[in-house]
Amino acid sequence: MTIKHKVSYLIFCLLCQYHVMSKDYYVHPKLGRDTNTGTSKVHALKTLERASQIKLRPGDRLLLAYGERYKGSLEIINIQGTVNMPIIIKSIPWDALADSTPAIIDFKSKPNGIYIEGCSFLNISNIYLTGNGFDTNTYSNFNMRCGILMVNSRESKTAHINLSELKVFDVFYENEGFTRDKNEVRTANGTQKYGWGIRVISKAKESTIQDIDITNCKVENVSHTGIKLTGSNKNISNINISGNTIKSTGGPGIQMSEVKDVHVWNNTVTYSGSNDDSRKWGRGSGLWTWGSSKVLIERNKFLYANGPGDSAGAHIDFNCDNIVLQYNISAYNAGGFVEILGNNYNCSYRYNVSINDGHRIKGIDGAFQEGKILWLSGYQGNKKKRKGPVNSYIYNNTIYSDSTIVSKIAIDKTCNGILIANNIFYLKGESKAVLGDQYKPETKNGEPIKNVVFQNNLFLDENSWPKKVGIQDSNPIFGNPIFENYGSLNVESYMPKNTDLVKGQGINIQLLANDKEGLLQSLKLEKDIMGNPVYGQPSLGAIEPIKN
Repeated sequence: MTIKHKVSYLIFCLLCQYHVMSKDYYVHPKLGRDTNTGTSKVHALKTLERASQIKLRPGDRLLLAYGERYKGSLEIINIQGTVNMPIIIKSIPWDALADSTPAIIDFKSKPNGIYIEGCSFLNISNIYLTGNGFDTNTYSNFNMRCGILMVNSRESKTAHINLSELKVFDVFYENEGFTRDKNEVRTANGTQKYGWGIRVISKAKESTIQDIDITNCKVENVSHTGIKLTGSNKNISNINISGNTIKSTGGPGIQMSEVKDVHVWNNTVTYSGSNDDSRKWGRGSGLWTWGSSKVLIERNKFLYANGPGDSAGAHIDFNCDNIVLQYNISAYNAGGFVEILGNNYNCSYRYNVSINDGHRIKGIDGAFQEGKILWLSGYQGNKKKRKGPVNSYIYNNTIYSDSTIVSKIAIDKTCNGILIANNIFYLKGESKAVLGDQYKPETKNGEPIKNVVFQNNLFLDENSWPKKVGIQDSNPIFGNPIFENYGSLNVESYMPKNTDLVKGQGINIQLLANDKEGLLQSLKLEKDIMGNPVYGQPSLGAIEPIKN
């Protein structure tokens, strides 16, 4: 045997030995005892508090029992798996007669269901978590409650963590019956104590959080945000959020601040900004970004967002760059469809379908902002001068509003670089120009908007785009694309039947003048929202029509 083979064999033996040394730890709230070793079902541990004391090693598994309810919290601090031997925490059937429901962690009266700090190569799956108020009316002094809270550490690396097949539901800080002050919803993010679904927070600014997967989870009925990432100087990166279902959150469905390199895809967010419980905030877009870079948001559904402000399907708050929304369905969201605030660079909405977005009316039911189908704002904070987004690309979207909606549009004159092309504006009702109405209201003052390409959009008629908007289509197309089922949530319903009107009638999208970056992805997409190929000259709207 050569030296090379001997070394390889030795490494193989060491890995095998390491694998043999890894252990399974069992926890059962009825059959276990905390004086046990936990290394078998017969010798299972009883409490999550005792399980939190185990120093898990690469390849170890912490196993909870199907159908059982665990009181308290699980804390996982400074444990490190490896790429080939991750640490696993999940539910398993305890015996042949076991309930088929995953284990439930009930963290009522506790700050978190699962707390993760400074860990790497950790997989957590197949667990339910709920935390609804306190056992008494005497509240503790922690400032929030989270189904899962992940933070970084100065001592250990926080990376390669997979959260999957989890369900977080009924998470509230206060007990049932608590009613928030009516002005709380007017604050930027809420000032009081709330319940959150899954939170990732950079507490150690000099450390990073990276390579995190949040997949196929459910978050429902929490008093603020469903999934929230909060970085510092973009030190949260390489994040995948996919296949999740988020419903009835009191705040946004998904929100991220100071992050980079994030992919958000194939999620369904419904009823964000819910106010069906007096403990909820009652305002929130399906998704929004702030201070973030390089975020791709695609193939999601953002439906029924509620609230007196914001509450769009998905919006881009200020200080972002390279945020791209494509292939999404945005429908029945009170705040609207396109919302790009100030000091944003090279952001895009393209090949999306919007259905009856922006129906909110300022002054009705406490609303302090108009709903808008398209809003480009100069707002970048209360203390800063207005500065509109730079190089915004809005093209090949299909936007439908029925006759009950006044479709409102606001474009701040501080914008620099706007491309609006190849969109279908099927607006059956009245359209109206309005001023931006963020916390620092916009005005009519300012020079004409610079660097605009606004052409080749299809309008139902000449009244579909308000004459008072500061920019006008230089080559508008008028006509009825003819959809199959107006108001439907099915993308197929917005396949144009009037193919001659839209097929191949688009323009090729080019970089705006003075834009040396463009979008992270190519300006030209190879497929439409339905996956149909885009050959040659693009068509109008989000769907390439098929000729009979």
